Amino acid sequence: MSVPSNPPLIEVKGNPRERGRQYGEQAGTRIKLGIEHYSAQLEKGKLSWQDIREITGKYEPTIAAFDAAYADEMQGIAEGAGVEYAAILLLNARTELLKLAQRRQRGQSMPEEDPDGCTGVVVMPKASASGRLIHAQNWDWKAECAETAVILKVHRDDGPDFITFTEAGVLARFGFNSAGIAITGNYLECERDYRQFGVPLALIRRKVLEQKQLAIAMKVVYATQKSASNNIIVSHANGVAINFECAPDETFQILPEDGLIVHANHFQSPVALTKLLDKGIANMPDSLYRDIRVLDLLEPHIGAITPDTVKTALFDDFEDPFSVCRPPRPSLSGNNQSATVAMIVMEPELGTMDVAMLPALNKVFTRYALDMEIAKPSAAPIRKVRGLVATA
Repeated sequence: MSVPSNPPLIEVKGNPRERGRQYGEQAGTRIKLGIEHYSAQLEKGKLSWQDIREITGKYEPTIAAFDAAYADEMQGIAEGAGVEYAAILLLNARTELLKLAQRRQRGQSMPEEDPDGCTGVVVMPKASASGRLIHAQNWDWKAECAETAVILKVHRDDGPDFITFTEAGVLARFGFNSAGIAITGNYLECERDYRQFGVPLALIRRKVLEQKQLAIAMKVVYATQKSASNNIIVSHANGVAINFECAPDETFQILPEDGLIVHANHFQSPVALTKLLDKGIANMPDSLYRDIRVLDLLEPHIGAITPDTVKTALFDDFEDPFSVCRPPRPSLSGNNQSATVAMIVMEPELGTMDVAMLPALNKVFTRYALDMEIAKPSAAPIRKVRGLVATA
C-alpha cells in the first residue's frame, strides 16, 4: 500500500453555517470518499440509503438538544460538499451508526470490522525534558481512511480557536485549542453499550475543544450521555491531565503515574472492572500489551522525555502486525485493511501538531500550528518524580 499524501489543512471562520460551507467546499472530494466508504459498508448489510436516512434521523433530536449550532454547521458542510445532510450525520456518528445498523439487521449478515482502536499518551511537564506537556495518539482504524483525513483549523469569534485531526466532514476527533486544552480518544466496549441514544462521540470531542475553561471541558466528557463506551483523555498545557474511561452512563478516572498516562482499548480502572464486563478485548487482544509496551519504552526516560521519545515508543513493532504501530493488514474479520492510520503528537504550549500518515510505512511528519493564548498560573506545583523533587 502506498503512503498517502499529507492531510490538507482546512481553515474556516464565521458563523456555524458559514464555517460548514467553507469546510464542505474545501474538503468535498475527501468527504465524498468517506461517505462512499461507509455507505458501501452499510449496503453490504442490505441497508439502503432510505434506511441510512431513517437511522441518522434518530440522532437529530439528541444533537439538537446538545447544541443546535452543530446541526447548522453540518447542514453547511452538506451544502458546501454538495451531498445530503444524512450523509454528514453518518460521518459524524459513524461509530454509533455502524453498530446500530448491525443490530437493526436482527441476525442478518452485517460485516463486522475491527473496532476504532488507538493508543493514547500524555507526558506531564515534570516527566518531559522541556517541562512542556506532550499529548499523543496512534489512531488504528481502516487503512483507506488515510485518504479521507484532514486537519481542520477553526477560527471562532465566540471562544478559543482550535485545530483537529479528523475524518473529512467530521466536526472533530483529536486536537487542541488556543486555550491549551487537548483531547484524544480510544475505543472501549462493555455490555451497557447501545441501550440508549446518546450524543455522538465526535460532537462530544468538538464541544471539549470549544471550551476556554478546563473544568467545563471535563464536565462535557464526564457528564454527557453517550450511546457507547469510549476512553477520552483531556489535558491542559499548564500540566493537568485526566483519563476518563466512559461507559454510556458512568465515568471512571485514571490519573497520571510518574508523570505518564498511557491507554489502549481496555478498561484499566479497578472500579470499572468490578462493575462492567469489558467486551473489547475479544476484538482487540493486542490492547492488553500495547499500553505496557509504550510505558516500558517511556519510563527509562522520565524527566527527559521529548516528542521524539514519544514517537519512538509509538513506532513500536513488537508482535507486528498486532503492534503499537500497526502496518496495513487484514482485519480479524477479513473484511477490510486495518492499520495505524496516523500518529499525532501534540505540544499544546507551543501550538504544534505533528502528523505522520500510515506511520508503519512512513516516519515523516508534517507539522501544523495554531496561535496560542494560554493563561499561565502564578506558580507551578512541586511534586516528586521517583523520589526526586521536581516542579510541574
